[in-house]
Amino acid sequence: MAQSAQDAKFIKMTTEPVEKLIAALSVPTIISMLVSSFYNLADTFFVRQLESDSMIAAVGLVFPLMAIIQAFGFFCGHGSGNYISRAFGRRDYRDAEIMAATGFFYALFIGLVIMAGVLLFRAPMVTLLGAKTEAAASATLDYMVWIAFAAPFMTSAIVINNQLRMQGNAFFAMLGLTSGSILNLVLDPVFIFKKGDSLFGGAFTMPFGVGMSVGGAALATAISQAVSFVVLFVGMHFSDNVKIKLKNFSFRPYYIKGIIQGGLPSLVRQGLASVATTTLNQAIGFFITEGAVIDAVQAAMTGVSKLMNFAASALIGFGQGFQPVCGFNYGAKLYGRVRRAFWFCFKLSFIVLIVLSALGIIFARPITAALAGSSELAQSIAAFTFRAQLAVFPFMAYVTLTNMMLQNIGMTFRATLVAMTRQGLTFIPCILGLPFVTNALGFGTLPGIELAQAAADTLALIISLPIGLGVLKQMKNEENAASESGVSA
Repeated sequence: MAQSAQDAKFIKMTTEPVEKLIAALSVPTIISMLVSSFYNLADTFFVRQLESDSMIAAVGLVFPLMAIIQAFGFFCGHGSGNYISRAFGRRDYRDAEIMAATGFFYALFIGLVIMAGVLLFRAPMVTLLGAKTEAAASATLDYMVWIAFAAPFMTSAIVINNQLRMQGNAFFAMLGLTSGSILNLVLDPVFIFKKGDSLFGGAFTMPFGVGMSVGGAALATAISQAVSFVVLFVGMHFSDNVKIKLKNFSFRPYYIKGIIQGGLPSLVRQGLASVATTTLNQAIGFFITEGAVIDAVQAAMTGVSKLMNFAASALIGFGQGFQPVCGFNYGAKLYGRVRRAFWFCFKLSFIVLIVLSALGIIFARPITAALAGSSELAQSIAAFTFRAQLAVFPFMAYVTLTNMMLQNIGMTFRATLVAMTRQGLTFIPCILGLPFVTNALGFGTLPGIELAQAAADTLALIISLPIGLGVLKQMKNEENAASESGVSA
């Protein structure tokens, strides 16, 4: 990359109004996240047409595995990407090149290890993930195997995507994600159904298809992830970003430490999402004994989880537009611009989430019916759970943006603590404890399962609030001190 191009990017990121920068950077990242999340919805939507709670439950049962794969992808991607953005802020471009290669090749290796481990131990994995009925276990195995094959592509693609974003090139990141997502939408029905199958209540008949059932959805995902990887890799080489070259890979502990510092919060957050979902599925089997009801509850929770992830993807995409602005300006010690960018993002996202949550609460039943199982019980559970989570969803604007800011500026411990709040520190105790409370109150155990995530989100805000405000105050004090000493900040 030419020195002049790097300098021009530095000047742009540290002088243009932060609102303008975030708006420009967040549009492609929001689109990327929405499209990526939408094809996850599409998997569940098309599997829903099979009219089987067990198969929908299987999609949710494999989610912890996908979360682990993504956790290591984000660990290497956010760790290297955050480091690169700060290196750009220091104008240390050689350092950025070494980290780009190091983060990528570590992610590729980890993806290969995960693939081998899952394929070798696939039978016990199905039990560990929480399949409680024979039908759910069979469908989970069919879905899980293809996801395992996709692991190296997923971890590597996540790294390139994040490195592109953190260098201010969100367009190529969007192109890579959207291409795979669109392909997944096309391939889902082709692989899931066979010729003559009726969809959408008989409104459409498949003219052709492979007929792999729920396994076809996973194969479509695997192929799409491979295509996304290829597009992102090519896009990275055609952009003005640092290039990933094997000769720049480093085993030096210094760079491993850099990945850990920037990526540990993501690893913890995504890893705990995996643990939390597994705990949820195991708790459902513990508190509910009837097989058909277990499948219905797991199917309902799968549908709600997909919907909430879709809603959260817009917030995360907006936050991803904030991250390079945060990283460049924090690296340049322009703390006032970091604080201004944070509060701009929080205020705007909080207002938007209030509106979206209100609409979701009003239309909860028809929205969840498209994804949350074929039985009346599954749809009823999903509608109630969806409303409960939407009621506290706007609070996630503060928690999410605080986590991104802390992670981006290298405050690893505090970022990790915030990352742990929603799934680890709060959700696991809630899902294990609330059913006992609601049962003791005479409502049975099911309401405790339905309300666990909403309770956890509320507690996450309470824990995160003083942490984020303390860091913002610290930056303000440093800015004031620099101003008083005559140093520009």
